[in-house]
Amino acid sequence: MRYFLTGEQQRKSLLNALVLMFLGYVALLWLSNALMYFHHMDLTPGSVVAYYLGSEEQFTQPRSYQGMLEVSHFHLFAMGMLIVTLTHLMLMTQFSIRLKIWLSGLTYLSALADEAGGWLVRFVDPVFAYFKIASFLLLEFSLAALLVTVSTSLIRARFQPRQGNADKNQ
Repeated sequence: MRYFLTGEQQRKSLLNALVLMFLGYVALLWLSNALMYFHHMDLTPGSVVAYYLGSEEQFTQPRSYQGMLEVSHFHLFAMGMLIVTLTHLMLMTQFSIRLKIWLSGLTYLSALADEAGGWLVRFVDPVFAYFKIASFLLLEFSLAALLVTVSTSLIRARFQPRQGNADKNQ
């Protein structure tokens, strides 16, 4: 990842292309995350409560502890790896330190909150459905912001003029 810091991204078009392809893959993951959410519920608290607590009208059962634990187990690892990769890439951009810290923290917190939201609705109180909706939206926003910042940095670097003859010889 040092290529962001040293300016090597201007000479490493293949590496830039690979990172951009990874970001495209993450964009598809981001989209599928939203589609999966909206397949099960919408942005109303009632739909969130029905998903986690079950619904007699829809003939659905409450989410089981074991089922939620299995989903959380996978999500905690996968989201952690995704976020550490995206924030690491974002840290290597030329954006301000304040933006990097704010966006990194927001992404980690929203991912944890999104995962906790379902547990809170199911086992604490249905009023946490508002929390679940807000944390989902915040997670989607923060992941999109990470995608945009890293992509913007790579695309800008591609169009910046190369500096000095030493760069051309390396």
